[in-house]
Amino acid sequence: MNFYRIEHINKVCQNLEATLQFYQTLFPDWFIRAQEQSNDMSWLHFGNQQFYLSLYERPNAPQASPLHTGNIDHIGFVIADGKKMTALLEANGIEYMLEDSPETKYRIYVKDPDSTWLELVEYKENYELR
Repeated sequence: MNFYRIEHINKVCQNLEATLQFYQTLFPDWFIRAQEQSNDMSWLHFGNQQFYLSLYERPNAPQASPLHTGNIDHIGFVIADGKKMTALLEANGIEYMLEDSPETKYRIYVKDPDSTWLELVEYKENYELR
């Protein structure tokens, strides 16, 4: 079997609209690929032609349900320009942390509205594994 790419990450949201707005701020070129709403669940796919975040909210699900297990430590995204990303975060009042590493120009950590950490990485030009 061949592995091509990760297609999507499925993520539970406490407030779908707030989480969508956060990701629209970070990735303004992405779009809503599909969405649906019912009485007990709302979901949408937000991304581009190759990758998307599957974001969903179940407002009436109890906190102890299996939908709230399996925490993700963080999600990593390769970005084109760390300087522009930090300016975007600052302009929108989004707190972030920077970390140094030998292979990156920028390694930015930020939390989304559901407290999931994101790692936004701009690699150095001479780093081969991007």
